[in-house]
Parts: sequence; structure tokens; C-alpha cells
Amino acid sequence: MNRVAIVTGGNRGIGLGISTSLIAEGVQVAVVATRPEPDGLIESLGGPEKAAYFQGRVDDVAAHAQLVADIVDRFGRIDILVNNAGVAPQERLDILDATPESYDRVMDINLRGPYFLTQAVARQMLTQERGEEPVRGTIVNVSSISADTVSVNRGEYCISKAGGSMATKLWAVRLAPEGIPVYEIRPGVVATDMTAGVKEKYDALFAQGMAPMPRWGAPSDVGGAVVALTSGLMPYSTGDVIHVDGGMHIPTL
Repeated sequence: MNRVAIVTGGNRGIGLGISTSLIAEGVQVAVVATRPEPDGLIESLGGPEKAAYFQGRVDDVAAHAQLVADIVDRFGRIDILVNNAGVAPQERLDILDATPESYDRVMDINLRGPYFLTQAVARQMLTQERGEEPVRGTIVNVSSISADTVSVNRGEYCISKAGGSMATKLWAVRLAPEGIPVYEIRPGVVATDMTAGVKEKYDALFAQGMAPMPRWGAPSDVGGAVVALTSGLMPYSTGDVIHVDGGMHIPTL
């Protein structure tokens, strides 16, 4: 029986790296994203036997139940949820100048949406036959070093990621008795279209020793971590934070 994963924002950047890595391990992937389906995406992922595209907004909580139903109708079950989709503020503003509109947008997409999508998917997982395996399903929240690293020109983003970290703990405790571990992955500086505009800044910071591993992260680095966490080989672990940041989180002198 093939396992089935939902990857939100799985059509580009870190999400595409996650989708590609899971498919390489034999997992069928439901790619959920807000944009219309990109030409050739499913073919590049191995074709319709391995992946399907579902257009939808993570922050549209009222549509979650139908999204889950559509994915189950297509693949028959859901074994993995990767809450990857997220946004940064459209304009970086000092927190003295931040707007309620920006705050609400970031919170809805980065925190509120994943929280309730997790609820909807967990309910589906609980209806599925558990069998004799200790792990019934796995949920992974893709967070950020910003969960505990301050950036005063994008405070709403930092708060949303810190809230997501607490959501991981909450769901980990609630779902542990059901055989559904929940994890958090905290990427560092990863090369995507979102970070392309600050390449020179971080090139210089890496050269100055910002991280013990002096290079940018790649989407495949995050994808590999998701594969490891969803393998079912750690059935007695839940609520853990996995850093994919080249060691940036380690305090150094």
C-alpha cells in the first residue's frame, strides 16, 4: 500500500523539494497551492500516478473539509501532512510602522490556516485503519529559524512561526496516543525564489561565519529531513524540532 502525503505550497521552492524527495521514496503526493497548476509540474514529478495538483488556499478554512475529501477521493487515504505553505510580509516594516492588514494576512496563512488544516487531516487519519504499525500517520510543520530569532522589520512573520512551534507541541501531545507523531522543521537560509532578492546579503554573512556550514541550504535539504521524519522509523519520538540550518542555531563565541 502506497503512502499518501499532502504538501502545501508543494509546487515551488522548499515545498517542491519536499514533494520531489517524498516521491523518490515511493510516496504519492497531493500538491496543494494557491496558483493555477503550473504547466508540466505533475509530469516533472513522475506523472499522475505519483502526484496530483489541488488548487486551494491554506487560509480558506471553510474549504479544508472539501480539500481533504477530494484528496481522499483521488488517492484513497492520507498518511502524511506537511504544512509548508507560508508567506513573508509583502513589505518589511519596522514594528513601529507595521500594519494590521499585513499582520492578519501573515497570521491567516502561516498560523491559522495550518492549525485548522491539521485538525481536518488528523480527523481523516483517525478514520483510517491503524493496523499493527505503531505510526498511523505523520504531521510535519515547516517553520523557520524566525521561530526564535528576532527580525524587527518582519515581526508578524516571527510571531507566526513562534506560534507554529507551539502548535506543533499541542498537536504532538493530542495525537501521540493515536499513533500520529508531529514534528517541526526549522530551515535556515534556503535558496529559493523568496530569498533571491537578498542573495548578496546572505552571501556576505556566510563568508563572515554566520553558520558553521558556510553555504546556503537547498530545498532538497529540507526534503531529506521530511523523508526521515515520515519514515516511521522513530515511533517513540514526537514534538521534536529538527534544525536544517547548517548549525546557525548553535550559540558560538
